[in-house]
Amino acid sequence: MVPVAEAKKTKLLLAEGKVDIVIGTHALLAEDVKFKDLALVIIDEEQHFGVAQKEKLKKLRAEVHVLALSATPIPRSLQMAMAGVRDLSLIATPPVDRLAVRTFILPFDDLVIREAILRERNRGGRVFYVAPRLADLEGLHKRIHKLVPEVKIGTAHGQLTPSELDKVMNQFFDGAFEVLLSTPIVESGLDISNANTIIIHRADMFGLAQLYQLRGRVGRGKTRAYAYLTLEPRRIIGDNALKRLEVIQGLDELGAGFSLASHDMDIRGFGNLLGDEQSGHVREVGIELYQKMLKEAVLRSKAEADNGKQVTDNGFTPDINIGASILIPEFYIDDLDLRLSLYKRAAALGNENEIDAFRIELTDRFGKPPQEVLQLLEVIKLKAMCRKAAVQKIDVGPKAVVMQFHDSTRLEPQVLLDFVMKNQPRVKLRPDNKLVFAKDKASSFEENKQVVEGILNEIISLSTHKILKVSY
Repeated sequence: MVPVAEAKKTKLLLAEGKVDIVIGTHALLAEDVKFKDLALVIIDEEQHFGVAQKEKLKKLRAEVHVLALSATPIPRSLQMAMAGVRDLSLIATPPVDRLAVRTFILPFDDLVIREAILRERNRGGRVFYVAPRLADLEGLHKRIHKLVPEVKIGTAHGQLTPSELDKVMNQFFDGAFEVLLSTPIVESGLDISNANTIIIHRADMFGLAQLYQLRGRVGRGKTRAYAYLTLEPRRIIGDNALKRLEVIQGLDELGAGFSLASHDMDIRGFGNLLGDEQSGHVREVGIELYQKMLKEAVLRSKAEADNGKQVTDNGFTPDINIGASILIPEFYIDDLDLRLSLYKRAAALGNENEIDAFRIELTDRFGKPPQEVLQLLEVIKLKAMCRKAAVQKIDVGPKAVVMQFHDSTRLEPQVLLDFVMKNQPRVKLRPDNKLVFAKDKASSFEENKQVVEGILNEIISLSTHKILKVSY
């Protein structure tokens, strides 16, 4: 808590440009805070800021650079990064010797809770005990004291004054008590290396990002940490709450914040990228058309920012019929909304690195992908090649491959004719301007894929006016 006189002095120095760096809370958004030459805004724990607050930060100066940091980006921020509105950078490497937190989800059990607290106490550690509501603290305090009378308990919540809260946290750090009973006020900003057990009461009432942040309060040293997410016995929890708990238990590796944010986006949706005032436009045009319009706007903006340099996007969707099953089976992912969301993400993959990263994510989240999914990803790679070759459609039959060019093709007619003549009789040009490539026999998916790849590579090479002989 900064004294009023000191805060007033800081504001004056900011307005005069005599302060290089200022560190503050939401108080920096106050109307009486003026910056003489603001160039960079760093937003730490971005998930705690509302849309209006972040927009106000950016409007402090038209040319300001913004760096937003978060272990668990909210769906809206993640979607903006995936749409190209924001640049995205990941830090996934954990500190040396850091161990993943073991996570358990269980109905509240007196014996388990007592053993967890005593085990941590006996190895000289501390315990966080977090409840979702302030009203839960009094009852839990009595219950814990009855279960483990040999430990001392401290309490922290948002209704304490800053000085009282600071005193409690310092006492917990110094070992005046072993268990800190609190609301989610301890969600971020704490680094207590010997606090290595956290018990979360009524875990179904917390959001996915909250659970991840709370679990991150323990295991910050070199000691194995444990997280117990307890539920009320015999209480039926909702579908979304069940999904959140399944995700948090499955993502127990270090640096899983980005994967968790992807799950959160699947559960909660993308959010409103345009803000409250313009949300109606999304409903009017539909999300698919809106995403296309947004992508085009981002490309135009990048072109203008790059001194008018042309930025193009092969916006057509190639159609490939390769005679194989390409889908995400229900037995692999049974949730329909999640499957549709993953189809949408797969369709937006642009290069081989993104496709490989998507395959790794599927393996981490759902297990080894079945053959249908692997074939889907291979077809997506072929579609990326089709865009590069300006090929609209490919049909693979038992004896031939038929290919149709997109209107955006830049192949010169004479180059194409020379290519056909050089490769007769295996290559023919039909009257409807479709190319037909003869093949020996009906083949497996892998063989058909290799044939299509070879053809597309030949077509791409034609742009350099090199007339090559078909080699598939």
